[in-house]
Amino acid sequence: MDYLKVFLMGFIFSFVGSIPPGTLNLTVLQLSLEKKIGIAFRFALAVSIIEYPYAWIGVHFQYLISSSPVVVENFQLIAAIVMTALGIYNLWPTRTPTGFAKKFNESGFRRGIVLSILNPMAIPYWMGFTAYLKAQGWIDLATPGLLHSYVLGTSIGAMALLTLLVFFAQRLAPYVQGSRWIKIIPGMLMLGLGMYAFWKYLAQ
Repeated sequence: MDYLKVFLMGFIFSFVGSIPPGTLNLTVLQLSLEKKIGIAFRFALAVSIIEYPYAWIGVHFQYLISSSPVVVENFQLIAAIVMTALGIYNLWPTRTPTGFAKKFNESGFRRGIVLSILNPMAIPYWMGFTAYLKAQGWIDLATPGLLHSYVLGTSIGAMALLTLLVFFAQRLAPYVQGSRWIKIIPGMLMLGLGMYAFWKYLAQ
């Protein structure tokens, strides 16, 4: 049951974190709109593969940071600050995709690998989310099996979101590209989690 719980936590927060428009999901969307479905799937697969090691690195960085006595004593407060900062970051005006991201060719998998490696925001993202989830007591990554279940969930969550973009590109394009709400909802969710953590910290 613990394995399923940490898997679902990784899946849900990876899915939500992949929603705000950025280089990777807009590339999948554009490939799908151009009817390059096979290339879009290979690109999405590459992105989800890179999500795995980046999430693993983020978790291990979080381990290193949380081993400090000062961090341990103020873990709930730090988790609240990090989650609030992630929320503000997601509400910041959307960065436009780089010129490199707009150069489409027939190698979706290789391009997905390269763009994912050059877009390492997943590392601080998973550092922050893992710290938050552990501070709330929602996950326990005490064994290698639990850790890899969690990280696998992050990889499959990213793949699930990108797969939805491939299948529903025509319907989703106006919302992903032009809707203000699709950009701010994930950020508002993170801010809400941050406020919840602050409330728990102050209630101690």
